[in-house]
Amino acid sequence: MLKSKARWKIKEQASSQVDLLVNELNIAPLVAKLLINRGYDTVETARRFLYKDEMVYHDPFLLDDMERTVKRIQAAVERNEKILIFGDYDADGVSSTAVMYCALKSIGAVVDFYIPNRFTEGYGPNEPAIRKAKDQGYGLIVTVDTGIAAVHVANVAKEINLDFIVTDHHEAPPVLPDAYAIINPKKPGCSYPFKGLAGVGVAFKVAHALLGRVPTEWLDIAVIGTVADLVPLVDENRLLVMEGLHALQSTEKPGLIALKKKCGITSQVVQADHVGFGIGPRINAAGRLESADPAVALLLSESHDEAEHLASEIDDLNKERKAVVSEITEAAIQVVESQFPPSEHEVLVIAGEGWNAGVIGIVASRLVERYYRPTIVLSIDSGSGLAKGSARSIEGFDMFAELSKSRDILPHFGGHPMAAGLTMNASDLEELRTRLCRQAREVLTPDDFKPVTSIDLVASVDDCSVNVIKQLELLAPFGVSNPTPKVLIEDVHLEQMRKIGSESNHLKVGFTQNGTSLDGIGFHLGYLSEEITAQAKVSAVGTLSINEWNGHVKPQLMIEDVAVSEWQLFDWRSIQRNRLIERLSTIPVEDRVLLAFREDTKNKLELHKFDITHMYRDTDDHDLANKVVVLLDIPEEREQLRKLFSAYEAPNRIYVIFHHDEDSFFTTNPNREQFKWFYAFLLKRKSFNIKRHSEELAKYKGWSRHTIDFMSNVFCELGFVTIDDGILNVAKSPEKKSLDESITYRQKQEQAYIENDFVYSSYMDLKQWFQQVVKEKLVDEKSIKETV
Repeated sequence: MLKSKARWKIKEQASSQVDLLVNELNIAPLVAKLLINRGYDTVETARRFLYKDEMVYHDPFLLDDMERTVKRIQAAVERNEKILIFGDYDADGVSSTAVMYCALKSIGAVVDFYIPNRFTEGYGPNEPAIRKAKDQGYGLIVTVDTGIAAVHVANVAKEINLDFIVTDHHEAPPVLPDAYAIINPKKPGCSYPFKGLAGVGVAFKVAHALLGRVPTEWLDIAVIGTVADLVPLVDENRLLVMEGLHALQSTEKPGLIALKKKCGITSQVVQADHVGFGIGPRINAAGRLESADPAVALLLSESHDEAEHLASEIDDLNKERKAVVSEITEAAIQVVESQFPPSEHEVLVIAGEGWNAGVIGIVASRLVERYYRPTIVLSIDSGSGLAKGSARSIEGFDMFAELSKSRDILPHFGGHPMAAGLTMNASDLEELRTRLCRQAREVLTPDDFKPVTSIDLVASVDDCSVNVIKQLELLAPFGVSNPTPKVLIEDVHLEQMRKIGSESNHLKVGFTQNGTSLDGIGFHLGYLSEEITAQAKVSAVGTLSINEWNGHVKPQLMIEDVAVSEWQLFDWRSIQRNRLIERLSTIPVEDRVLLAFREDTKNKLELHKFDITHMYRDTDDHDLANKVVVLLDIPEEREQLRKLFSAYEAPNRIYVIFHHDEDSFFTTNPNREQFKWFYAFLLKRKSFNIKRHSEELAKYKGWSRHTIDFMSNVFCELGFVTIDDGILNVAKSPEKKSLDESITYRQKQEQAYIENDFVYSSYMDLKQWFQQVVKEKLVDEKSIKETV
């Protein structure tokens, strides 16, 4: 057995409508099942999802306050009134700022942008900034990707006669700002048909409304914030990203060309992952460590030289960001394990003085990956007594909703079910930790604290063809609400398994089923080659891809998790001593049971640092269920082993070493005819000097000296002879007895059987022996249940 790392949550496999989609859309059944599982269960909805020509952008004027906003901006343009765009410092905020700036410039507006400093001003619009804007002659402020919670700032703006328009996409608080206009698809009462736009998506819709057409010239910027902000890649976002990636591929904007070059994607087809893991983090790095202004300048740059310089600056900041993240993550882990152990805390609330507030969101994500707990990481400013933090959650715990229950100690927070940002008094941290842990106990079960892998499709090996994978790629771009499909192949055999990579830390396998093969690659899973036998039936979860190499095109599964449902037998009978110690050390102590039937085995195998369970002392209290059992030596009787494994549930794994000193199997084991001849010989002689004549007799008969000594000891035990100082004398009228009544004879026979069954048997014979014991155990349990 091999347990999976995560809980596998298999989505119900569609059955109805599959044939209809297959026939009408000319797609494989596996693709039809995936579409149905994701809610596209009619030909019409499936076609609209698959094919870009069927998709449309929604009317921007369906957004509440859009008409009012457009008229106010047009009035500002007509009056040559100065407009200030107030943005945010993450990738969504930066790209939102750039799109809104370009749109306003294109209609002749006098416009500038302002992004607050994360460290000195914090998140969102602030009173000093808007008062300064008023003093500088701005008559209109338009926020992007921020502002939905700026109640106080909106009141100040009204007080100083500064029109304040909010464009945002975050969850709306109970009280909305008293702004000139609020454009947010999540605004209560807003009838816009799609609620999942990113901040840049909302800015894009404002541009759409201002221009009276889809502003395709800024799709290459809009795609960045949409992908980086992890909004659902369905509906309008799906179309925007599909067209945006294509636009980014062929962009002529100097800033994006330079940024792509830094990411190493100049000659590749740009995919969502390139944005999410390459471009997005670099743009984020500017605002995380310093000012986000260079990132906006890069997107707006019209000079290749300037763009190259700005891209290098941002790339250097990203490298610095990685180092800072690693340093704070290590410090946060120490705080968790020394003060707030996850076993005692359902929610982790971790804070440190001086931690860089720009990267703590990443640190929170790292802690969630490590401990799988809802996590908040905060940076404490000792001067002000304030703590600024980022929250990340797990499935089943709505972070925004749960934080909303503590508004009395959270003067400023906002976000989504899976992520949030907050500012609070450091003195309230313990109270927040106590409340959130209590709330988590109310909504989460123990199982919720084990990671979940949602499996979209259960497939056979022959389902996973190149043609099917190409059809699955029609569902791209993948992301939130449209993740890369996870595929499960169940109980298949392995035709190969080996470690690969310069450090042998990756795994390559060949799955085989019904005569069809499928390659599998598991990065950083090389250790599993030691935990899976070649004979095991394996289940694996991963994503399908096409491997093109040296002119060959093959399907492959990128393995993420592996499980073996049945117990496994590992043959270590020929393992070298130094290798044995190394391998035993890799088995977790809490799972490991090392069994020895003989007292001196621990010393002979030099296992001094290991705890050994000695079967010769106690054979009645060893529950092996779900354990990893290592049989260090051979038992004295087969029944010992049978009793051990029939008394309890089967272990997860059994490793056999079966160390032994003597080879009874290969030494002469005299048969009954040999015993009969030797006894007749002794009857004729009446006495026999073993010391003097046994070698001569052995040579005459073609036996070994050991055979003579063994038969002599058996006869002595049975009372047929006596032995005194090497002289064997035949007893007069001995009692008739069977050879089996001799302990020496029985031990010799049993030892030969043991060596035959356990030491020199084939792997399959040995597995069958254990399997039979386990089977008998299951039959006995079934009989008992039926009787009861």
